[in-house]
Amino acid sequence: MQISDAESVVMQALWRSSPLAAEDVFAAVAAGQGWQEPTVKTLLNRLLKKGAISAERDGRRFLYSPVLSREQWLAQESQGLVDRLFGGRVAPMVAQFTERGRLSKKDLAELRQLLEDIEDEP
Repeated sequence: MQISDAESVVMQALWRSSPLAAEDVFAAVAAGQGWQEPTVKTLLNRLLKKGAISAERDGRRFLYSPVLSREQWLAQESQGLVDRLFGGRVAPMVAQFTERGRLSKKDLAELRQLLEDIEDEP
């Protein structure tokens, strides 16, 4: 399921707190995005059609909740990035960050620990 950048802003609000009514989602995201309420409602409808969120009637309004978990989305986005930019290989991606000086000593220590943990797995 492909989630656009704009839709991901709405999803972030729902992952932080849900269920939310459309006006609550608008209040959570509009200031940072400069969006109007119809834009948020359009994004909610797109997410509903994709099956990323659900809607439950609450009187005269709907309450929206995520169906797609943040972890599922991160896995999809991460794999898509690695596939598109690095042919599905993680090592060239890490090399790219290394060459650009984007890895701090803390990042390197965390990567070493991850590699050790992977090597220690049965």
